[in-house]
Amino acid sequence: MKAAIFTTLILLLIAPVLVNAAPPNLQTPSPVIYLVENLDEQDNLGWCFDTQGPGFAETLHTHSCKPQGGDVQFAYNAETQWIYSAEFAGKCATLNQSAASGVSFDLLDCGDSQLQKFVYNAEAMEFMPVADQSLCIAAGANSRPAGPYMARTLELADCAATHVSLKQWIIKE
Repeated sequence: MKAAIFTTLILLLIAPVLVNAAPPNLQTPSPVIYLVENLDEQDNLGWCFDTQGPGFAETLHTHSCKPQGGDVQFAYNAETQWIYSAEFAGKCATLNQSAASGVSFDLLDCGDSQLQKFVYNAEAMEFMPVADQSLCIAAGANSRPAGPYMARTLELADCAATHVSLKQWIIKE
């Protein structure tokens, strides 16, 4: 009985994540890093790394992948281990504090900081900070309006406890 109640509660918690669980109709030009699943993105555009607000901003989140590209265009360099902006030269995704669950991201000058080093596991399609590979980069569980688009938080999460639809990223070069 307790197991059935627990299973039901877990399903109710992840049900919003699974809405429209299908690949997006990605229109953003390369390079781009986007979630495998469209989740609830209203126009089936998918979810990309993005600067918060129009144009350059030091805060990152996930956002509807914009067909015109721009501030949603990011790439990964396996040699430097940087996730970097294609739109804003020399700017990299940076943890805003030491790696821990719930830590968010800034977009700062690329450098040698461990806060900018990430490993991409191509088989699992997960990005993990070099400092703690039990964590991975994940989109937040809840979406919100963002002008004509949608947005979610971008944060580190416990890989083992995070639904795959929130942590599996495709790198399109």
